[in-house]
Amino acid sequence: MKQLFTLIVCFAIALLSIRADAADRATPAEAEALVKRAIVYYQKNGKQKAMDEFSKSQGPFIDRDLYVTVITMEGDSLAHINPKMRGHNMMEFRDVDGKYAIRERTQLAQKQGSGWHEFKFFNPVTKAIETKRNYVETYDNLVFSAGAFRPQ
Repeated sequence: MKQLFTLIVCFAIALLSIRADAADRATPAEAEALVKRAIVYYQKNGKQKAMDEFSKSQGPFIDRDLYVTVITMEGDSLAHINPKMRGHNMMEFRDVDGKYAIRERTQLAQKQGSGWHEFKFFNPVTKAIETKRNYVETYDNLVFSAGAFRPQ
């Protein structure tokens, strides 16, 4: 009986840790909503103020592992929570699998205006490389995006 109780407790703890991990991760729906909210903010506040706000490492456009990025159609990074990325052309950026993630993002934006793509990137919460399902939307000839990480 004691072993059964111990087994049940261990199982409950495992379930709670899985649910906690899921709660720490943004969903694709939340990523899409954040991009749409960022575009509204951009429309109301202008380009410079929006890019500065989106680039804050702690601010209203950061939620767990979810954050907004903005690039030009040429791949220039205008907003990113990592200050080392901002101001650089990212068109040649490859993920760990060699995929040209920014090229794919700008091509999707040019062809469709909005949509989803996946690549592998550093998750700032887990500190691991994970697959990121990224929502992309074009506004004012800029590419706004945010993505939800999936555990490996």
